[in-house]
Amino acid sequence: MSTLAPELLVRLDDLSDPRIAVFLEEHMQDMRAASPPESVHALDLAALRQPGISFWSAWLVDEAGVEALAGTAAIKRLDDSHAELKSMRTAAALRGRGLARAMLIHVLSQARLQGFSRLSLETGPQPFFAPARGLYQREGFLQCAPFGSYAEDPYSCFMSIEL
Repeated sequence: MSTLAPELLVRLDDLSDPRIAVFLEEHMQDMRAASPPESVHALDLAALRQPGISFWSAWLVDEAGVEALAGTAAIKRLDDSHAELKSMRTAAALRGRGLARAMLIHVLSQARLQGFSRLSLETGPQPFFAPARGLYQREGFLQCAPFGSYAEDPYSCFMSIEL
């Protein structure tokens, strides 16, 4: 468990908290609304529980010690040196506060600690995904060709960073 910002607590998570299930279902609904079914590459709760995936949750803690789920992120091992960023999401009400950047920096650090030298991601080119693409670009991700099992798709934008 680590504190990234004065109010943000990030922990490696086992996905057992029911608030995470609700949060990830909202994520899946947004992805289905923004992209055609064949272009939705988000992982559901069951898929995130598979071996080779590390999942983190970020929580805001109030003065009374009550935790509110603020965001999630995961990395999926592709091979010994390459991982994929998955399930990167900030609660809608908390966007614009720097929480996604804090989570991304945490995940980049964890990917390095796990021995990966490259982290890639798939996101959408649609306006809905513009804030995410901007964040990734500001943190050093560059557009790349499809990786892993992905193919060219007009509803996908592929990005990668060397760690």
